[in-house]
Parts: sequence; C-alpha cells; structure tokens
Amino acid sequence: MTAAAANTLPHQRREGESLVLGIETSCDETAASVVARGPDGVGRILSDVVLSQIAEHSAYGGVVPEIAARAHVEALDGLIKAALAEAGTRLDVVDAVAATAGPGLIGGLLVGLMTGKAIARAAGKPLYAINHLEGHALTARLTDRLAFPYLMLLVSGGHTQLVLVKGVGDYERWGTTIDDALGEAFDKTAKLLGLPYPGGPAVESAARHGDPDRFSFPRPLVGEARLDFSFSGLKTAVRQAAQAIAPVSDQDVADICASFQKAITRTLKDRIGRGLGRYRQLAADLPEAALVVAGGVAANSAIRQMLQALCAEHGVRFVAPPIKLCTDNAAMIAWAGAERLALDLAADPLSVSPRSRWPLDAQAEAVIGYGKRGAKA
Repeated sequence: MTAAAANTLPHQRREGESLVLGIETSCDETAASVVARGPDGVGRILSDVVLSQIAEHSAYGGVVPEIAARAHVEALDGLIKAALAEAGTRLDVVDAVAATAGPGLIGGLLVGLMTGKAIARAAGKPLYAINHLEGHALTARLTDRLAFPYLMLLVSGGHTQLVLVKGVGDYERWGTTIDDALGEAFDKTAKLLGLPYPGGPAVESAARHGDPDRFSFPRPLVGEARLDFSFSGLKTAVRQAAQAIAPVSDQDVADICASFQKAITRTLKDRIGRGLGRYRQLAADLPEAALVVAGGVAANSAIRQMLQALCAEHGVRFVAPPIKLCTDNAAMIAWAGAERLALDLAADPLSVSPRSRWPLDAQAEAVIGYGKRGAKA
C-alpha cells in the first residue's frame, strides 16, 4: 500500500467513538479485529478476521501446542494488517491495543501478547492484557447491550463455568468443572469413536441418527446443591460402552453419541436450572434478568434448545451471541479492551506476562487445588 493510499483510507469512526485493535491467539485460531465503542456504550465490529488451524491439527485429533504457536507466528502480522484495512483505519488512529494474555496455550499467548506489546510501544498506544474468559463474559454487552449483572454459562474446549457477571473486572464464580471441560469431553468422545476433529460438531451430527435411549449414561452431580460440573465419569462410561460392543457399527456410534448428548443435556439442565433459581432471587428487582451462553459448545443445537426452554421456565432472557462470537475471536478481546478504556482503567505495563491459567475470579477458593501455574479449577 502506498503512502497516498494510506492517507485516503475511509475512517469509520463516529463522533466520540474509541477504536481498539484486538489480538487473539490463545489456542488454535489466529484472530485480529477492530471494534468501536461509542460514549453511549454502543459497540460496532469494524473488522473481525479469523484464521482457523483445524486442518493443521485434525490429523492429531486435538490441538498440538507447538504447531499452533508456529502457525500464529506465520499468520498474525498479515491478519492484523487485514483487520486494519477492513476497518478502514490505520494503526495511528486506533486508541488502544488489546491482546489475550491468558488463559490458554502458553506458546500462542506469547505470540499474541508480544505482538500487542510491540505494536503498542511502536505506535504509542495503551496496552490492555485481556483475560480470554472476560472477552467471552462481556461479548453480550457488545451484541445485546446487556446491563449488569447477568449470569453466564461458558462451555468451551477448555472451560465449563457458571459465572455471575457483576461488572467489568467483577466476576463471581458459581460453578466450574472439577475435571474435564465439556468441549474436551465432546472431543475425546469423538476421538474414541473414530469421528473427526473438532469433536463437538461430529458428535452432534452423528447423534441426529441415533437412539438417545439405547445407553444409560451417568449424569454427574445431578441433584447436588453445589453448582459444579463433572464430565470425566461420563467420558469413561462412553469408552466402556463402546468396548463392550466392539467392533462398533455406524449405528452403534450414532446411538452412543445420541445417548451421550442426552446425558450432557440432562446434566446441564439440572446444574443450570439450580443456578437460575439462585439468580432469580438475586435479580428479582432487575428490569431484565438474562442468561448468556458462550464458548464453542454453545453451537450445539440440543444444548441451545434446552437452555432456551429452561430460561423461559424461569422467566429469564436467553442470550446467545452469534456463533462466530461464541468461539474464539478477536472482536471480544477488542471489546473487553474498549470497556476498560471507557472506564479509564489503568493500562497494563509492557512487562505484563502471559498466564496459561488465569481464573476470572482470582480470589475464589480453588476447587481442586493449585499447581505451579496457579489454581487448577
């Protein structure tokens, strides 16, 4: 691009808006985005560029951290350039840079955060090191202008949490997985049954042709007052069922997937139903109570239908951002930065480090203890 062309880029900023460049590299998507936030809190996504690495990892049945990090290095600069061009703006025009600093794969986080630091330093912009989970938590304010507080169910490959979102930087964990995340359970079930990666869509597709009542799988923690989740026992039950009837036919696989999905749905119905009961008492005086669902597993139609019905039963609005914004993306990272910028919250120093573990509610008691990288859950 020539200097003359750069000077004629059509700026899309409206009066009073701030522009934030977002960078996301926490797992196997490389993403860059420019988001605008007006003084009235209205947000606009000016660009959202995502490069998936599914093809690079599918042969391994899961994400290989070293391959992911190298792919981020190769793609990120080009994606940032594309995001700025699509937004019709330049780096010197944006007001801040936001980059995911955790939780996630440390190699990928290093690539994105170091790139964000370099850009912030070179352009003289403030840097916001964003918690990936906060990006998910605040997306509904970008898409639906939700007021605080609202309840969020985060269901992804790495996390399964029920969180009360009280404000920017103010989160209260009500429930979390004590072993596997739900997305991990889907992926491992798919791999066990010989289905392709990513496992969630493959299991859902197979389940459409299966008998959900053929296998009686456990529903962990159903009936307990605590709001935590557990999926490792269910995953083990699937493996035992498949081994008992081996070799499995296509119909066997479909039946196992349908029964697995039914057990998941019933488990979530119990866990989230109890959470909504607690939330309704807290939100009795709110103009509108809402449950937000985020994360890649939120794309599962059976889970969505159950949650919609459950919210209707409890008189709570069901909010599911577009699928593209439920999976990993940089628009949510840019928006989290824009929310912090609007509140005049302090930017992060260039010495900030990435964190492979970074709970939203850092003060909460660990459910299953600590490791050298922090709380395990």
